[in-house]
Amino acid sequence: MIKQFGGKVTRLEIAKYSRSKHWDGKKFNNLEETKMDIPFRAFPKLLFSQLFKKKQHLPFQEIKVPPFNATSFLAPAEHMKFIWYGHSAILMRLKNKTILIDPMFGSDAAPIAPFSIKRFNTISTAIISDFPEIDVLLISHDHYDHLDLKSIQLLKGKVKKFFVALGVGRHLISWGVDPNSIVEFDWWEKNSFEDIEFAFTPTRHFSGRAMKDRFKGLWGGWVIKTDTENIWFSGDGGFGVHFKEIGDKLGPFDFAFMECGQYNKLWRPIHLFPEECIQAAIDAKAKKIMPVHWGSFNLSDHSWTEPANQFVEECEKSSFPYLTPMIGELITPMNQTKNKHWWEELV
Repeated sequence: MIKQFGGKVTRLEIAKYSRSKHWDGKKFNNLEETKMDIPFRAFPKLLFSQLFKKKQHLPFQEIKVPPFNATSFLAPAEHMKFIWYGHSAILMRLKNKTILIDPMFGSDAAPIAPFSIKRFNTISTAIISDFPEIDVLLISHDHYDHLDLKSIQLLKGKVKKFFVALGVGRHLISWGVDPNSIVEFDWWEKNSFEDIEFAFTPTRHFSGRAMKDRFKGLWGGWVIKTDTENIWFSGDGGFGVHFKEIGDKLGPFDFAFMECGQYNKLWRPIHLFPEECIQAAIDAKAKKIMPVHWGSFNLSDHSWTEPANQFVEECEKSSFPYLTPMIGELITPMNQTKNKHWWEELV
């Protein structure tokens, strides 16, 4: 169980963090005030919902995901293509390179908690053996639903480079990843892998895998840019002024993967509600978007379909171009115009 916590925050780590202007000597801070205190009176209702109403928020049947087709995925293509594996896990093909984002393929999003949060689709870590070599693996932050121990253990032998949030490196090293393959990013920092440029963007969130390491690493999103396309993965985080700054500095974006799910009014500052998701995309100058951070785990008290339904409603209300691909479906967003609301068949 202790291995799940990842690496410890050592003096060497703190010395490294101290070079960031976002580190105050004890912790990393959001760009604007972000309170996460949940009132004590709210805990009984929240606990009751998690214990006794959980099944009401889950699909009646397990969501079946098609097998990975390496031939189709690796076939030469003019534009970016990807497969969404539920929640925030994305396997992308761009410029003949393979990029993997937040590879949580494990069965439980709360492996150390008293109550497990089990996956409700058929994805498992077994799919990793079918994947081709990964050129770049991106990790947005160290929460369990984004950084999974078993997935990393199976992936580490087939990844060329790990581009990760500042502070995530210590976990990877403790799990046996070669330190020379890891590049940590502060907010706004850029680095390239051959002809693809990566930039780490701020979000309004937090980090930590144990009680003592909260805020001891950064959290953020990723810009993936080539000479022909500009892609953005928003990462986890609540609404804020940073979205406009991202758009002004690094946009516009041809396509964006937008966090939309596992929200609750009790922790509104750290996750996007669907209507905020659309506004964030507008502020960041995204041209077409899709919702992520849903479709695998029940981490809040809304139904599993609510994020998708409200996302679609908000997009159509504002005539904003969007995609809602099925989990496991190979998509080329620049060529895709039709949407199927596949989740409606599973309720």
